[in-house]
Amino acid sequence: MKIIRNIPIMNHHSPEGHCEIVFRNVRVPVENIVSEEGSGFALAQARLGTGPYPSLHAHHRQCELALELMCERALSRKAFGKHLSDTPTFRTGLPSRRIEIDQARLLVLHAAWRMDREGNKAARVDVSAIKIIAPRLQTRVLDRAIQVFGAMGLTPDTPLAYFWTWAARAALHRRTG
Repeated sequence: MKIIRNIPIMNHHSPEGHCEIVFRNVRVPVENIVSEEGSGFALAQARLGTGPYPSLHAHHRQCELALELMCERALSRKAFGKHLSDTPTFRTGLPSRRIEIDQARLLVLHAAWRMDREGNKAARVDVSAIKIIAPRLQTRVLDRAIQVFGAMGLTPDTPLAYFWTWAARAALHRRTG
C-alpha cells in the first residue's frame, strides 16, 4: 500500500486524511474474504445506503473530539472571574450534547443491525434518518465548542472550523438532495 497524497477537501486537510492510495500485491487471507474479488466498493455503498454521503463514523469521531476539546477548554478558560466549566450554560449544555451523540451512535448501530438482519431495503428509513441527524448533531456540537473556544475556534489552531465546514456541507446536502 502506498499513500500517494493527502487530498485537501474545500481547501482543508482532514485530520483523518482523505488520501489517494495505491494497493499493489495486496493479499487477503481466505478466512477474511467477505465477497467476491473486486466487490469491495459495492459492499461499502450498499452498507451506507444509496447516494453520496460522508462517513457516518467521521461525524461521530468529530463530535467526540469536539466535545473533548470543548471540555478541556472550558476547564482552562475564564470569563468574568470563573472557569467556563463552572457556568450554568456550560453545565446544562454539556449533558445534552453527550446524550445527543450517544443517541446518534445508537441509531447507527440499530440501522446496521436491521441491515444485517432484514436487509438494506428494510433499513432504508433508518439510514435516511441517520443521514439527517448526524450532520445536524455535528453542527450543534461544533457550534457549542466554537463558542467555548471563542475566536480561536474559528482559526486553524483547532480542527473545529474544518469540522464545521465539513458538517455544514453534509447538512446542506441532506436538505437540498
